[in-house]
Amino acid sequence: MADPRPIVGITMGDPAGNGPEITVKALADATLYDRCRPIVVGDAKMLEQAKGFVSHPEIVINPVFAVEEAKFEAGTIDVYQLDLIADVKEFKIGEVSAEGGNAAFQSVKKVIELAMDGEIDATVTNALNKEAMNLALAPKGMHFDGHTEIYATYTHTKKYTMMLAHHDFRVVHVSTHVGLREACDRVKTPRILECIELANDACKNLGIERPRVSVAGLNPHCGENGLFGMEEINEIGPAIEIAKARGIDAIGPCPPDSVFSEMHGGWYDICVCMYHDQGHIPTKVLGFNFDRKTQSWKAVEGVNITLGLPIIRTSVDHGTGFALAGKGTSNERSLVNAIDYALRMAAGRKARSQS
Repeated sequence: MADPRPIVGITMGDPAGNGPEITVKALADATLYDRCRPIVVGDAKMLEQAKGFVSHPEIVINPVFAVEEAKFEAGTIDVYQLDLIADVKEFKIGEVSAEGGNAAFQSVKKVIELAMDGEIDATVTNALNKEAMNLALAPKGMHFDGHTEIYATYTHTKKYTMMLAHHDFRVVHVSTHVGLREACDRVKTPRILECIELANDACKNLGIERPRVSVAGLNPHCGENGLFGMEEINEIGPAIEIAKARGIDAIGPCPPDSVFSEMHGGWYDICVCMYHDQGHIPTKVLGFNFDRKTQSWKAVEGVNITLGLPIIRTSVDHGTGFALAGKGTSNERSLVNAIDYALRMAAGRKARSQS
């Protein structure tokens, strides 16, 4: 009988950051193997080093050179070996380097290839450092703003967006990694409509039959009927009306200063945001919790999902943690959540394809 557990490819992230150690911590939980068959894509030597950082000497790191060689057994971490770091002892943890950036990039490129070839069912990414990656890519005449653009390029996807999620609090973005002035210029009806449709489809893949898609305004108080700006009247409102005509339960434009409290209260399933920080700030306020008394992070949760791709991609919603790398104190919860979100989306896609 075929193994029903989905195969999930997990990139190690920038090896100078905390990706390898949170990966070991997450995969040390034997119950994860009840839900899926995880395989890390990266460098086994860095995972072996990370074992020492997080005090899991019992874990066996198993380098493989093909997915079918993986054991997929609790207590063993299978690593699709790319041999990316020349000398682990000389490689500096917590520092930006072209070697680390190249390792992170090659891990992402390979996990995409595996998913596109149907060898794995979903992909999950640890954080990469954009500066390090582009240091490595510059001599090749290449540049990427981040994971989302890498995935779009290598899956040949034109219509895509970023979704952030903290449990059932979800946001998608009309624009992400551009300056705020340019972000305002990108608030246009076709792009907003595209994001509404992607948001609606994502919720259906999560098993929500009739998603309630709120759409945030751009200006204070949604422009007050043009007093503070015309984008709600000229661009956002028309996109909502087209979406409604296509059968989507789109609501708005909603005032940005209240829509997130409403969604947190269960009014909506997802919110379409007009720019990067409009969606990131409320999501991270909910998911990132720093304890004043202990001076430590109680929780660093949240999941980043790329919508519109032919494959599934989820990610941790935090950076590389260079300052924490090597200390073994980084919280793996965001990675575990990202894996669980990937599994939900894989199950949802499968169910929709069979209906």
